[in-house]
This record gives sequence, structure tokens and C-alpha cells, in this order.
Amino acid sequence: MTTTGTVEYYFTPVSPWAYLGHTRFLAIAAATGATIEYKPADYGRIFAISGGLPLAKRAPQRQAYRQFELKRWSALLGLPLNPHPKYFPVPADLAARVIVAATQAEGDVGRLTADIMRAVWTEERNVSDAATLAAVADAAGFDGAKLLAAAETDAVTAAYGAHTEDAIAAQVFGAPTYIHRGEPFWGQDRLDFLERALRAG
Repeated sequence: MTTTGTVEYYFTPVSPWAYLGHTRFLAIAAATGATIEYKPADYGRIFAISGGLPLAKRAPQRQAYRQFELKRWSALLGLPLNPHPKYFPVPADLAARVIVAATQAEGDVGRLTADIMRAVWTEERNVSDAATLAAVADAAGFDGAKLLAAAETDAVTAAYGAHTEDAIAAQVFGAPTYIHRGEPFWGQDRLDFLERALRAG
């Protein structure tokens, strides 16, 4: 259970919606003094028990509408986004574990997460590739080789699994989901409500 001023941040680093919301979420957390608990999770497992479907298995109508929404939000927020990136979908587990490893190291986890997301949605880079992730981590001020090594350890793998279990227990079903004082806010389009809740204390 989160406490006042803490937000549990559930996401997958290959979600376009998490990418669109990430910078605003960091700004809201900074402005309200909130602490972020980064909890990248395995959405394959989450979808399997919550009724969610991978993009390719969704109805054509839903896939088509998603494209309109991505373009609208990209334009509204002034964030570049390629709605058909070269390397999507790709497995997200390694990138997620790199972020988990970063939370156990010294450095700016928010920036690293942003850079991994941007690599997918604007830079046409493959974040399921270890060398790509190491380069992104290096540029974000981490030791990429050390993060990649840590991402393969039992401790980080267990933490990633625990985040997923936490998400399931909290009834998370989509990305991103922000949880403050036990109340979920699903989607980057709910950030205004999250900010109000944080300012209310």
C-alpha cells in the first residue's frame, strides 16, 4: 500500500502510452514532492489474467482507433512519436529488468526510463537488444555493461517478478498505471486526476 506522497508506477517500457505520459508524470512528481516507486512489470502475465490482449490480437477497429489516438496525443503534447516503429512489438523483459537494476544503482532512473521509451518510439532502436540497452544506459549516465549484467541476476529477476505480482494484486490491467494511497489511475490521460490527488495530500 502506498503512503501519502508516494506513487507506485506500473508500466512496460515499450508502451506508447507510458512514453507519452512519462515526462509529465516526472514533472508532476517533482512539483508535488512525490516519491516514485518504479515497478516495470510483465504485461504478458497481467494481460493473461485480466482479459487484455496483445496489440496484434485486438479487433481491427480497436487497432485503427489506437492510431488516431496516438497521433492526437503526440500532437497535443508536442512529443514526437512514430505510430509504426520499426522495432515494435519486441520483448520488453530485458529492458524492464535493466530499469529494475537501475533502481538498485546510483543514477537518474527517470531519465533512463525516458530514454528507453524514446528509443522505441522516436529513434527506431531495438530495446530487446542488449547492446542497444547498454548504449542507452551509458548515455543516461549509468554503466551500461554493469546494468546489463545486473539485469541477468536472480535478485533483479525476482524483483521484476515481485513487481508483476504486486501489479496483479493491485488489479492493474493496463500501462501505465499510477497508484497513490491505494487508488489506481490508469493511463497517461488520468495524470490530471493523479496530480489533484497528490496536491490534496
